[in-house]
Amino acid sequence: MNSGMRAKTIKSIISRKVAKWIETIEDKDLREKVSQAVIVTGGCIVSMLMGEEVNDFDLYLRDHDTCLKLAEYYVGKFEAKKKKGISVPLSVFDEDGRIKIIVKSSGIASHEGSELPYQYFEGSPDEQGADYVQEIITDPIKVEDVYQDTEAKALATETKPKAEYKPVLLTTNAITLSDKIQIVVRFYGEPDKIHGNYDFVHCTCYWTSWNNELVLRPLALEAILAKELQYVGSKYPICSMVRVRKFLQRGWKINAGQILKMAMQISELNLKDLKVLEDQLTGVDTAYFVQLLDRLKAKDPEKVDAAYLVEIVDRIF
Repeated sequence: MNSGMRAKTIKSIISRKVAKWIETIEDKDLREKVSQAVIVTGGCIVSMLMGEEVNDFDLYLRDHDTCLKLAEYYVGKFEAKKKKGISVPLSVFDEDGRIKIIVKSSGIASHEGSELPYQYFEGSPDEQGADYVQEIITDPIKVEDVYQDTEAKALATETKPKAEYKPVLLTTNAITLSDKIQIVVRFYGEPDKIHGNYDFVHCTCYWTSWNNELVLRPLALEAILAKELQYVGSKYPICSMVRVRKFLQRGWKINAGQILKMAMQISELNLKDLKVLEDQLTGVDTAYFVQLLDRLKAKDPEKVDAAYLVEIVDRIF
């Protein structure tokens, strides 16, 4: 293991990172709300404790109103891009406390300074979304296919100074900004509520913006030191099972008991219910599972069994 950072250094890095991002929010009232509502948790703190490079900083909001307004703010940023000839039809869905970013049809946009455009698609697919995902999986994306007019293409391809903390990817559950920031809108609430959706104990350290406090939980530190996956239960055990691959590739280990705990939770799910399956696949290789869900929707529910599911999975993967 590389030499990890001290808690004081980690707190300082996160505090500066979040403050710099918040400064880019143009809406003054929203900027003030966000400054008192950010929770940073997950893999970034683990990476810093282990002396590894941070892939991204996962940000959550502590209340529904701030989370909703922030989602609407960044969707508005993409709507502004449409005026330059870029088609990104977006909306924010809010029902019964569930905040969701919807892309009703295929859309692609380019992030300033990048060589290739980014793709946008709805994580809860309809027929258009499934067709689009199939297209972007099988065909390379070309700049000339993205923009609707020559002027927009020129704007996208000309050399510009790198813009900081600009939205580059929107999915149903999260907003990805440049400079390693990801804002999760799928969940919000106090840290304990956020971690109720987490699966492995090593990811439960967190930092809070309203008091600039870094909390390093002892059980999390023990798991990190041993590089051992300890499953604490999750609302999304299938996602957890898939995530195990990533950790094993990074040299972590897991005992059979932890896998059994995941299997027991999965056994309680009715995966033949499309709503249950769709919810369980939140955040799991969406570009591929979107096709799986679409094909299942087109199938008579009475004919969906394990054999059919296996056949479809083999075809897609």
